[in-house]
Amino acid sequence: MNEQAAAGPGIGPITGVTISTPHLAASEAAYVRHLGYRVRQRGRISALQAETWQRPAASGARFVSLVPEAAEDFEFRFVEVPAPAQPYRAFSAYGWNAAELIVQDVDALAAELAGGSFEILGPPQDLSFSDAIRAMQIRGPAGEILYLTQFKRELPALPAPPARCRTDKVFIVIVGGPSLDGLLDFYGSRFGVSAPQRMESRVKVMSEVFGLSAEERYPIAALPLRARCYIEADQMPAAARAPAVGSGQLPPGIAVVTFARQQPGATTALAGPGGEIIELVTLP
Repeated sequence: MNEQAAAGPGIGPITGVTISTPHLAASEAAYVRHLGYRVRQRGRISALQAETWQRPAASGARFVSLVPEAAEDFEFRFVEVPAPAQPYRAFSAYGWNAAELIVQDVDALAAELAGGSFEILGPPQDLSFSDAIRAMQIRGPAGEILYLTQFKRELPALPAPPARCRTDKVFIVIVGGPSLDGLLDFYGSRFGVSAPQRMESRVKVMSEVFGLSAEERYPIAALPLRARCYIEADQMPAAARAPAVGSGQLPPGIAVVTFARQQPGATTALAGPGGEIIELVTLP
């Protein structure tokens, strides 16, 4: 079935991010204590859910879902998985590599996060193209990377949702693949996402993983979705590959991103060109 909407992109907003973690209690505690998230649900992944993801090994796994303190329209869902043989490193393989949250005061958050459960990868700083945006990067207990972003004023060229609480929802997800053209073609043809402006950008954490210069630049583009959400598509180095996972297992780190779709139907999932799992739900 073609998900392309008649007018505008056929998906958005981002309603969930599922993270594989070998440390379920640690992940829950970190997001509750440091980011102000609260527990909405605990349980086990159903056989139907695992089948929808085409990851049957996830059936029966324990999970916890967390929501921002001021909203119910977005959730982090942590799924307990076996510890990998090698520690997971974000930006080392194709697929979902990071998630970006909208926050009220990134400097205050940085002070609260210091010495806590999150590793601070980069302190708050204004972005090079606009001093209206201030952001920092952190790594969570499962190796997932989060960007915490504050908009000091609205930018017509980059509309973003308002921060309704100290740490609000994800509004950007970052996907990596072997080809930027392939990523743009897929999301354009499958979901009606308009062709964005391409640019060359440094991605420091990716360069570190592959032993490249911090000044290395990668072809990237921000794909606009509905409700002022985005997918950042990154072309990864030639040495990058699909994540190495056991048969039927969820990928490590950010495993699934859930999007609202504009056409009615049951919850479904499909794989993108980087192997990323895309879950589609219909909002009530």
